[in-house]
Amino acid sequence: MRFTTEHFPGVHADEVPAARGFVLNHSMLRVKDPAVALDFYTRVMGMRLLRKLDFPEMGFSLYFLHLADPGVPPPEDIGERTAWTFSQHGLLELTHNYGTEAQADFRYHDGNAQPQGFGHICFSVPDLDAAIAWFDRNGVTYVKRPEQGKMRDVAFIKDPDGYWIEIVEPGRLKNLGRPAG
Repeated sequence: MRFTTEHFPGVHADEVPAARGFVLNHSMLRVKDPAVALDFYTRVMGMRLLRKLDFPEMGFSLYFLHLADPGVPPPEDIGERTAWTFSQHGLLELTHNYGTEAQADFRYHDGNAQPQGFGHICFSVPDLDAAIAWFDRNGVTYVKRPEQGKMRDVAFIKDPDGYWIEIVEPGRLKNLGRPAG
């Protein structure tokens, strides 16, 4: 029998035909200063800006970032690229509310301080050691290095707004959640 889902209370195990084709397109983080956040996500994390959408009448801009697949370039036409952007998997939307960058003491809640809510986003990397060396060279702030704590081979870093980013190398996680023995 083919795997479809783990089974726990509350899990609906049957396929939901009405949801066929649904795609988790993006998660959104509010950022204080888009120039600082964009530098981090494009230079350090290697993401590319697909589309910026401005809403001056409502006082905010949206920045849609993705990890580029060289084999699937985004369309050049801006309208086609906008539609393509909203059909992708795993994008990051950065939302900038105008004026926050000029407020010295302004800060968004990272979700990890009390009261807790949102926790983190996660990037899978091909080589955790190389990623850690790269983050070290770029002065990235750590919440937890891979060798710290009970959960080894998992790192947590912070972006410029203090949001946590989990960093994992999938091959190192094969025993995660398995009983010790």
